[in-house]
Amino acid sequence: MLEGIYVDKIMLFKESRIYPQEPQITAGLIVGDQSFYKYSLRESTYPTLILVDEISDGQGNVIPPGHYELALSDEKDFLILIESKKAVAIIPVFKVEIDMSQYEQVHDKASLKRDQKEKKEIAKTNRKRAKQGMPPVNEEQDIYQEASIEYIPAGDYYLIRYERADVKAWGAFKAK
Repeated sequence: MLEGIYVDKIMLFKESRIYPQEPQITAGLIVGDQSFYKYSLRESTYPTLILVDEISDGQGNVIPPGHYELALSDEKDFLILIESKKAVAIIPVFKVEIDMSQYEQVHDKASLKRDQKEKKEIAKTNRKRAKQGMPPVNEEQDIYQEASIEYIPAGDYYLIRYERADVKAWGAFKAK
């Protein structure tokens, strides 16, 4: 009797519930364990820019805080702020740097030999995975990418830094 009263009283408080309100694992599968999470293609190859504060342009247009993709235009003139595959803002670029040292290494004998060795190892791994019925290893290499935003109070502007692989770009716009 006492146990029944205790359990009933405990279940009234959300903070101290013994059992969760809804099952955390459904049908014996852990979230993130399904194949469409494990073997899915990457959504985007653009770096992610995190806005903590909302940004206003002084004309009533506001970019709310959140996570945005940052893309560099083909002509390298503008940075494009993207949310859900839609352009939210276009920011002019004032400086672009391209690291040419990586292009010199492509035709070096040592790097060509290293690339051939990596391809052989990937092919060997894929044969082993095929025997087990697993999908092949993705041959896409990870690309270093970074995006950041900084408020410069001296000039009252935002500085946006974009870096992806061997390309670095800086853009700026006035804070209003």
